[in-house]
Amino acid sequence: MLDLQLGFIGAGSMAEAMITGILRNQLLKKDNIWVTNRENKVRLDELRNKYGIQMTEDKKELLKKVQVVVLAMKPKDMEHALDELKEWIYPSHLLISVAAGVSTQVIEESFPYPVPIIRAMPNTSSTIGLSATALCKGNWATPHHIETAKEIFRAIGSVCEVEEKDIDIVTGLSGSGPAYVYYLVEALMGAGIREGLEPEVARELTIQTLLGAAQMLITTKEEPSLLRKKVTSPGGTTMAGLQTLDDYRFVEAIHSAVARATERSREMGQFIVNARGNRSVEITNQSNL
Repeated sequence: MLDLQLGFIGAGSMAEAMITGILRNQLLKKDNIWVTNRENKVRLDELRNKYGIQMTEDKKELLKKVQVVVLAMKPKDMEHALDELKEWIYPSHLLISVAAGVSTQVIEESFPYPVPIIRAMPNTSSTIGLSATALCKGNWATPHHIETAKEIFRAIGSVCEVEEKDIDIVTGLSGSGPAYVYYLVEALMGAGIREGLEPEVARELTIQTLLGAAQMLITTKEEPSLLRKKVTSPGGTTMAGLQTLDDYRFVEAIHSAVARATERSREMGQFIVNARGNRSVEITNQSNL
């Protein structure tokens, strides 16, 4: 069990998923978890009643009590949040951001002194403790900070550390990845129904097939290409299906989806950088009037 106070700025689904995992794994006591958000007191009361954690509408109070702060707001709200919080955040805090596209540099530049920043990219499977989370550190984060963040995110799944230059790729791959898988499941179920299966049968067969294939990858530790070849008999049904996927450029479509999501993450980050730059120019111009 960690001996620290943890605060969440933002009370959405990601914050709740992390809180659920942390309490399930007894990583922290309920009294050691704090949450606040921009203005939705009803949501704060809901989380307090459901999990027994601490809530406050006063962000200054939260920041005085905690050592680790999870920035769990949407990327578009990050600039406003940092401007609001910066006078109460100190080098003794560890900030962990789960906002897609917002670089550690952007967050670091919000403060006049060094503040340890770690950027995290979990995914929605964190709700059931099966997230794939990647972490990268800013200029002032130490190995101890990274290890603290890893302990927190292990409560909701697996964790790896990457360079920040790769975090947008992580966003496009595992951050957005569950949606690609759900889309595939939709397509497989739809195909089964179109060919004559009852919807509940198509759903059960599709989900179990997906679960079994994932477990085969975990258990055998074999490469997916090898497992695919073991299923594919020359001239058989699987080969016919795979050839059709190749005709429709299935692999190219997946590669393009990950590439576009990666690009979008970079665009979001650049938008925030540009917005901050424009605001700085505006403030400078006003001061010169």
